[in-house]
Amino acid sequence: MSVLADDFGREVTGVRISLTDRCNFDCVYCHNEGLGDTRGPMDPQDDEMSADDVVRFLEVVREFGVEKVKFTGGEPMLRDDLEEIIRRTPDEMEVSMTTNGTFLPGRAEGLVEAGLSRVNVSQDALDPKEFAEITKSGAYDRVIEGVHAALDAGLDPVKLNMVVFEHTAGYVPEMVEHVAENDGLQLQLIQYMPELTGKPEWNIDIERVHGWLEEQATRVERREMHHRARYWVESDDGDGEGMVEIVDPVENPEFCANCHRVRVTHEGYLKGCLNRNDDLRPMGEMSRAEIRETYRETVANRVPFYGEYMVRDGNGGWEINDEYVNA
Repeated sequence: MSVLADDFGREVTGVRISLTDRCNFDCVYCHNEGLGDTRGPMDPQDDEMSADDVVRFLEVVREFGVEKVKFTGGEPMLRDDLEEIIRRTPDEMEVSMTTNGTFLPGRAEGLVEAGLSRVNVSQDALDPKEFAEITKSGAYDRVIEGVHAALDAGLDPVKLNMVVFEHTAGYVPEMVEHVAENDGLQLQLIQYMPELTGKPEWNIDIERVHGWLEEQATRVERREMHHRARYWVESDDGDGEGMVEIVDPVENPEFCANCHRVRVTHEGYLKGCLNRNDDLRPMGEMSRAEIRETYRETVANRVPFYGEYMVRDGNGGWEINDEYVNA
């Protein structure tokens, strides 16, 4: 079967699957893949998709040309069957994961053997006290150990995820220097999403970060995915160079116009857009026929959030497009 595209010409080539909404951190900025703070007990929950469900879904969407899967959470490594899921993922798919890193020591090598290709590790500060204030966790040393374990296992580069908002903006220069000084590390600065977290007062102007990086960079390139900018920055001593990119979806029609993925919640609902929960579609008992039908519907109904679902009002702000109110 051919790759599916929505009415705006955006082919879906990747899926992002939340394996659980459980997490051993309580980060102050967390929006839990757009679902809000739905996290419950730390013990395995009956509403989580089984390994069989996840693999069956991946086998079906592979029929439609999906090339990449990223496993997320919550914290995906709270799933004891994570290695099994990765091992059973179709061989043609590139497998990546976003994690807080605390469980990588002792498991990173096994994940690579199972088929994991890339990993993103959340790290919002380089100071244990500051890290604890943001994550509500005292696991800083364990995260650093996890990053080293990932590199030792061959997950090179390891991309560090840093959400940029009022609490962390001042740490950006030292984090950029950190990745420039350390081979195998890259930095992904993620724009804070006030509409999903309910704390607009924590927002900062991400364009200022773009401008600062532009001044620091020796070269800048654009990725096809989301037309995202990559900045290459030399270390202060000139001996190293680090790659930094910014993920800036807020009020960004260009970002939305270049989105090529759908999401799956831990309960097995398909989600066409991070910013929307009015487009959730259940896959029933997750038979192959039900997965195919729901996947087709989800792709067909994808709408760029900014520039289409949300449009400019007369005052330069954003308002919901009436066309999609009752869609």
